[in-house]
Amino acid sequence: MRVVVVAGARPNFMKVAPILRAMRDRVDARLVHTGQHYDRRMSDAFFAELDLATPDVNLGIGSGSHAEQTARVMLAFEPWLQANPCDALIVVGDINSTLACSLVAAKLGVPVAHVEAGLRSF
Repeated sequence: MRVVVVAGARPNFMKVAPILRAMRDRVDARLVHTGQHYDRRMSDAFFAELDLATPDVNLGIGSGSHAEQTARVMLAFEPWLQANPCDALIVVGDINSTLACSLVAAKLGVPVAHVEAGLRSF
């Protein structure tokens, strides 16, 4: 089974770390970094601190308005997902990248799992 996990911003990195650890050695998990947060302090530092593997791809989206950012994620993620098919997509949080990748996957017929609760609900 191949699963794609999407992270794009600081809160996402914290949420995907335990998910990826739990899947290690069980499924073929690919990590997509959309690049919504791209500053070293808001992105790279978390990969080292959380023991996250280097993403399989960084879409390099950067900043912009909500519409611009969401559209750029969709335009970059769709061809990547088509070239790298998966059995399921896991998204976390409520950022633009989460919405954009969920829409792309749903339109391509890929099941989407959304993880939100945990950080604030104990």
